[in-house]
Amino acid sequence: MPYINLQITKGASREQKAQLVKEFTDSLVRILGKKPEQTHIVIQEIDPQDWGFRGLLSDEPED
Repeated sequence: MPYINLQITKGASREQKAQLVKEFTDSLVRILGKKPEQTHIVIQEIDPQDWGFRGLLSDEPED
């Protein structure tokens, strides 16, 4: 039973999330031969102020 926990910053539309779920599922079916009905994908949206990258929070402007 594949389980994917996808963490992204907030802002994706419902349609974009649906596309992510479909494409990740399709990839698991195609590459690993997994069954779509047994594939679980959780999308966690993180506030940019709670996401750090390159020593900065994501909501901080870059120089």
